[in-house]
Amino acid sequence: MTQSELILLHFTEIRKRSIKLWNGLPESHYHWKPDEKAMTALEMVRHVLEADYGWNRIIRNECMINYQTPWKNRPFGSVADELEFAEPHRNAFLKTVGQFSDTELTETKIVHPGNGEEKILGAYLLRIGYHESVHAGQFLSYLRTMKISRPEIWG
Repeated sequence: MTQSELILLHFTEIRKRSIKLWNGLPESHYHWKPDEKAMTALEMVRHVLEADYGWNRIIRNECMINYQTPWKNRPFGSVADELEFAEPHRNAFLKTVGQFSDTELTETKIVHPGNGEEKILGAYLLRIGYHESVHAGQFLSYLRTMKISRPEIWG
């Protein structure tokens, strides 16, 4: 198995668990948030899904000046609507990741536009997985606080 195949497996496993969590959110709680400064539950789902578009631009070294996402001005729908809208962007991101050679993953440098930090591509991709995992933990905390049964994500 190549490094890119392992990273793709990692992304797939993380997303599978995220989707299980998101699907456990009743529509009546889409706009719940723990405090005024936090994202709502549905905003967090969109944030994670929307990130794939940005990550794909970054790892392809596309210009991020005047960055706008396809979600701009898009009204929030259901979790299913959000997943459907995001699917082509997710697929494009995964396709890009799958095309990297082991050499590219270990030698290509990526500069994150948000903080200017330089990372090796493979390490950067693993941090992308970590980003989604952190939000999965937040989402579990949201569900617990809302007193909603938390889906079993390890099955």
